Amino acid sequence: MTTRRNYDDELNDSENAENEKYAYSFDFDVLHPYMIKSFEPFFNKGSLLELGSYKGHFTKRLLPYSDDVTCVEASNLAIEDATKELGDKVIFVNGLFEKVALPKRYANIVLTHVLEHLDDPVLVLKRINDEWLAENGRFFLVCPNANAPSRQIAVKMGLITHNSAVTPAEAAHGHRCTYTLDTMERDAVAAGLKVVHRSGIFFKALANFQWDRLLQTDIISKEYLEGCYKLGQQYPDLCSSIFLMCERGDIR
Repeated sequence: MTTRRNYDDELNDSENAENEKYAYSFDFDVLHPYMIKSFEPFFNKGSLLELGSYKGHFTKRLLPYSDDVTCVEASNLAIEDATKELGDKVIFVNGLFEKVALPKRYANIVLTHVLEHLDDPVLVLKRINDEWLAENGRFFLVCPNANAPSRQIAVKMGLITHNSAVTPAEAAHGHRCTYTLDTMERDAVAAGLKVVHRSGIFFKALANFQWDRLLQTDIISKEYLEGCYKLGQQYPDLCSSIFLMCERGDIR
């Protein structure tokens, strides 16, 4: 039997060591802009559905690409914070992906760093394909990468047992698994989605807390960040996050 989850509690950051935090400046200031840069060539005009908006940090970056944005979020507290930031620019729906009823299909659907939290990821991906994605819509799926060099180094250091391990800090924030490109594509295909494009976002050899410290210095230049992004295009399996752009497949 699945334990009942408290999605508000899963938002809370650890009060322990800095390297056990969940939300980092690296995510907000580096990874988010490069996700948008990766998505830009594929965005459709029209409506946009974000599944799992957290506190609206990434949602705010989506607003220039659609004037019809809907967000589904399980945590009431997260929606309260996002609404303070975004006001009436976004339609927020408080609900579970597995159960929520949405009024229409969408030209763009975004699911970033959420799939790994789901108890039944294929079920949700199937709802995206069968119920929510427009006929010519595009689905943007991003997950943390088990094979990121920072994780592989952590394995060699004895900090985690294997690349796809779920750490205690990740588990406390609701992670159920850690994806690789092949397992993420496996679940997308199992749900009926058609994978059109696969890539990685940002080559990453350092842990998030190490990046946060570096970003407070002048050691990291914009040119260096751009180089890491471009290198990630060449070596997607060595990126911080992995990215699939999918279209609607046959409804099964």
